Amino acid sequence: TEKLTLMEGVFTCDDAQEILSNMFHSKINYHKLKNWSSNERFGTDDEIALHRIPLLKLELQKLQAILSEAKSSNKKLIVSSEISITVAEE
Repeated sequence: TEKLTLMEGVFTCDDAQEILSNMFHSKINYHKLKNWSSNERFGTDDEIALHRIPLLKLELQKLQAILSEAKSSNKKLIVSSEISITVAEE
């Protein structure tokens, strides 16, 4: 397993919102495109994509609540994100 640091630091609410919202929107758009591609090529939905989209939207709502609370308190945010990658044995 390899670990990669994606984010590490203290961010203003505006910076955190821009970075994190873009990441979530990118993932949502990825799954929307994946589902569209599956429909175009095979005439069927991509079940994994359809499952992930609402979950990601819920996480985005949680993020907005955290950002709103921090902003109303005039606080900065400590954000850290690590990605773990393991090669799957099939």
